[in-house]
Amino acid sequence: MRTRVLFATTWLVALSLLAGCASIRTKTREAPKLDVVWVPTPPEVITIMLDLANVGPKDLVYDLGCGEGEILIAAARRGARGVGVDLDPVRIRNARANAQKAGVADKITFYEQDLFKTDISKATVVTLYLLPELNERLRPTLLKTLRPGTPVVSHDFAMGDWQPERTVEVTLERTHRAYLWRIPARP
Repeated sequence: MRTRVLFATTWLVALSLLAGCASIRTKTREAPKLDVVWVPTPPEVITIMLDLANVGPKDLVYDLGCGEGEILIAAARRGARGVGVDLDPVRIRNARANAQKAGVADKITFYEQDLFKTDISKATVVTLYLLPELNERLRPTLLKTLRPGTPVVSHDFAMGDWQPERTVEVTLERTHRAYLWRIPARP
């Protein structure tokens, strides 16, 4: 009898625990609110961007809004190291897989985080493919955080009244622009 009571009690405790676990709501992460839709940068434009910034083996390239990592993969093939930042977990997962497939995963780190909250102070080059309002919002951080002379290169979108040092156009299916700025000396 005692064994039956113990057995029944054990089952009741187990069922209670299972019911309690089933009623606990699991915390799921909400999908991040994305400011832009990912559109890949054509390889020809990537080459122009990296050429404008003179990217080479000594560089640490930060790609803010990195998408699936194409710019950083191209930079890593030039010997540079890279840091990619994007809010979209799918893009980050694909960027990591693309870097692995390209054989440069050891040179690039990808972070799923807000680019406006990212420490970019170690960057020797910053690349962007963001909307104009995001570029303008990011501009004070770039000017305050990056060392004077650091190149900033943007695909298609300018930065308000901050005039680029150079602009290069390339026509593929449409005309693309690559803009180059350098962080000015501080007063």
